[in-house]
Amino acid sequence: MAGRSTQSPFRSIAAHAILLTYTVIALFPVFVVVVNSFKNRKGIFGDPLALPIGALWAPEGYAKVWLRGDFQLYFQNSLIVTVAALVLVLLFGAMAAFALSEYRFKGNTLMGLYLALGIMIPIRLGTVAILQIMVASGIVNTLWALILVYTAQGLPLSIFILSEFMRTVSDDLKNAGRIDGLSEYTIFFRLVLPLVRPALATVAVFTMIPIWNDLWFPLILAPAEGTKTVTLGAQMFLGQFQSEWDAVLAALTLAILPVLVLYLIFSRQLIRGITSGAVK
Repeated sequence: MAGRSTQSPFRSIAAHAILLTYTVIALFPVFVVVVNSFKNRKGIFGDPLALPIGALWAPEGYAKVWLRGDFQLYFQNSLIVTVAALVLVLLFGAMAAFALSEYRFKGNTLMGLYLALGIMIPIRLGTVAILQIMVASGIVNTLWALILVYTAQGLPLSIFILSEFMRTVSDDLKNAGRIDGLSEYTIFFRLVLPLVRPALATVAVFTMIPIWNDLWFPLILAPAEGTKTVTLGAQMFLGQFQSEWDAVLAALTLAILPVLVLYLIFSRQLIRGITSGAVK
């Protein structure tokens, strides 16, 4: 008993120290970006780690962002694409995961592996074919092109994670719903989905970040002024011979805010989903 009581506090302290270390390492680049967004070029390169106080305070980068480009439209486009893709990924991913975990049929395992192939094969390898399909469909330079691509990109991970959580839902609960006359859709939406909310939050966070930060597909599929996203809009301040780094960092700082808000909203569910997956 004495050995256990002396070891547990040290383990707790070590765990907190490791968590604090990883937090500092993860947040330090964000801190550098935010701090330098309030400086001019001389302050950024002269003293990048100093706080923007006194002579270093120069928030002109934010003025450039809002005056030189239509960043309100860029934020609106990014928000529409991200939210729409998330809804489709979570809806279709959860439905496919429920079907794979609930209904056993010949080829069930092969179907699950096929749907999860996108995790191992990057979607960018098919950029040329995707562009040809979008041109043939007439949706190049539209937000629908980005929504469809990001939905296809996020579905494999969504199905892979959610199918594991779907298998943990009690069969007795679902069978009781069937005995009461509930349809399969009612069982799915009213009984199963509320029980896998931590997994849904985990999938949402890990799907949203690559979509919001992506530059490749907006540059290829929707480079027009009316369909630019935040990440693509920030590229206007990067030139071949000279770059306006204060405006670039200001745009990146503004782009961090939606991801931070999403994390704060889903943080509890995200931690529950990750720890549940670790335990299993």
